Amino acid sequence: MQYETRMSDSDALMWNIEKDPILRSTITAVAVLDRRPDREALLHRIDRGTRLIPRMRQRVIGNPYSIAPPRWEVDPYFDLRYHVRFLNAGGNGTLRDVLDIAEPMGMQGFDRARPLWEFVIVEGLEGDRAAIIQKIHHAITDGVGGMQMVMTMIDLEREPAPTDEEMPPAPEAEHMGPLRRTADAFGHVRRRNLGIARRAGGNLVAAASTAASHPAAVVAGLGATAGSVGRLLAPTPTPLSPIMTGRSMSFRFQTLTFPLPDLKAAAKASSGTLNDAFVVAVAGGLRRYHQRHGTDVESLRMTMPINIRTEDTSDVAGNQFVPARFVVPVAIDDVTEHIRAIHELVDQQRHEPANALVEPLAVVLNRLPTTAVTALFGSMIKGSDFTTSNVPGAPIPIYIAGARVESMIPFGPLVGVAVNVTLLSNLDDVHVGINSDMAAVPDPEVLLECLQESFEAVLKQA
Repeated sequence: MQYETRMSDSDALMWNIEKDPILRSTITAVAVLDRRPDREALLHRIDRGTRLIPRMRQRVIGNPYSIAPPRWEVDPYFDLRYHVRFLNAGGNGTLRDVLDIAEPMGMQGFDRARPLWEFVIVEGLEGDRAAIIQKIHHAITDGVGGMQMVMTMIDLEREPAPTDEEMPPAPEAEHMGPLRRTADAFGHVRRRNLGIARRAGGNLVAAASTAASHPAAVVAGLGATAGSVGRLLAPTPTPLSPIMTGRSMSFRFQTLTFPLPDLKAAAKASSGTLNDAFVVAVAGGLRRYHQRHGTDVESLRMTMPINIRTEDTSDVAGNQFVPARFVVPVAIDDVTEHIRAIHELVDQQRHEPANALVEPLAVVLNRLPTTAVTALFGSMIKGSDFTTSNVPGAPIPIYIAGARVESMIPFGPLVGVAVNVTLLSNLDDVHVGINSDMAAVPDPEVLLECLQESFEAVLKQA
């Protein structure tokens, strides 16, 4: 994995807009283990991971006058005891008790003077099981990159053969004075601008050649790109939902589990993908939730991260997605028809011309005052009703310090929406993490029932 010393401009945007705490980008995940992990082995593995994965020992350091995006710098006071903690489960030791611990963790902002992650190992679950609550800031990575990071700290056997590998040395902290930091920031801006100029020069030559032979196509392409950028940045201050309108800093974690082969079969029966069937199930559940409250909706506005990783960037750390926002139908009764409609809409979003311009647009937006950028993104995001995200998990059994991972439940950040529903596959199951804003969904148990009914309706297609 390649780790840059600076945030990308798009990651810096995500970092800066947290001036509004409702726009925080905290990812939480819960791994349920079949038994207590060996503490010494677990701490050894995590310590080793922090030495191999730079982000786990780095904190975010801003630049004078925000000349350039913040730097990732090794925390000179790094203390593993702060980031990894153990406690006993309360109540009856159920998964619900674990989620009750995870919720306030997810609500709390990070200490910006430290690396942006925390693990809490919850012991004493029923059946002598355990769980690991993982909290990480989205500025470090997206869901796909996060799974790649997790895989560096797991085993493929419960008791792997001992190795003679030595503990890698801890990275050394680099101390930069104000003058050197300012010079480094200007150097970054200069190198970035030169890179942009070189790419632009090549693009201009290609564009000139195309314009000479196909002028009408060039004009149409420019118009399509401008329209795509407008859709990407268009403000949507008002949700389409008439009932899920409140926004707060409090939320509820819930989860559902379904057979992965059945959900795949249901999608295939309707000529769709696993993601299409997943989105249809969520949309149908939200429609049912509205009906339970005496209202019906034809459509809702959804945010979906579009993965833009390529072969050239698959091993680059950081976020590589576009936060697409678009209106989706929720009131199509026929599941097959609904899956096909969603498939067409998502396919359109994957091919939006603006997807290739996220980083250049972020460069421009980062030059604006933080207050203005926060207000802009607030007007863009808070009008979305829900977010869906589909993260591929491990297709094989995995172990952590002698304990087998029974399930991995993801909880994506709300970032201004009413509900975030994230799916992560693990072996033959899909685990659905539901994060709902308590101001928008004051009765989360009702929402859970509605989503359960909708997923079961989709599964009948199989």
